[in-house]
Amino acid sequence: MFTRANPLSVMAQFFNIHVDNPQLRLIQQAVHIIKQGGVIVYPTDSCYALGCQIGNKDAATRLLAVRGLDVGHDLTLVCRDLSELGRYAQVDNTQFRFLKTHTPGAYTFVLRGTREVPRRLLHKKNDTIGLRVPDHSVVQALLAELGEPILSSTLLLPGEDVPLCEPWEIRERLEHQVDLVIDSGAGGMTPTTIVDLTTDTPVILRYGKGDTVEFES
Repeated sequence: MFTRANPLSVMAQFFNIHVDNPQLRLIQQAVHIIKQGGVIVYPTDSCYALGCQIGNKDAATRLLAVRGLDVGHDLTLVCRDLSELGRYAQVDNTQFRFLKTHTPGAYTFVLRGTREVPRRLLHKKNDTIGLRVPDHSVVQALLAELGEPILSSTLLLPGEDVPLCEPWEIRERLEHQVDLVIDSGAGGMTPTTIVDLTTDTPVILRYGKGDTVEFES
């Protein structure tokens, strides 16, 4: 179990991981931190994100604290591919065709969860959860090594309108609140497009980086 008796006395590790060719040794070390209950900052195809292990309640609580959010706030499962997504979400044929067209990419899809999802992570009223498959080599390498989704949230700090995008600033501001910052260059400032797939037609809940022209035609 990865614990911090006094979080303010421990500084986050800082890994420079190449986007074009992620170093396996550093990927393995990052995954070890996740498995030990750590909270990490990592790059995606939209913005930098906070992440932790799906089954670790304490790590999820720490992640939410960084965001300034209450326990129980909706988080996202970042999946390696459509096959892994299908383990954690109920997907019918129509939804599958839609997902196949739009993954990987900068979208978060709201679907009804399966029994693989811890109950505490499901939306209280309708048992839904957000899931996504990012198009980014570093997070794909992390997911391949981890063997399960990363529980995640956009790196948007309390009181701010846009996510942090510069790794040096992320390190400076969060080095006592997270366990690892992965630097893969400057990140984006536009979060994912959120699409609700639980109704007969897709409903856009948030406009973001993912193109929505097809949904609205």
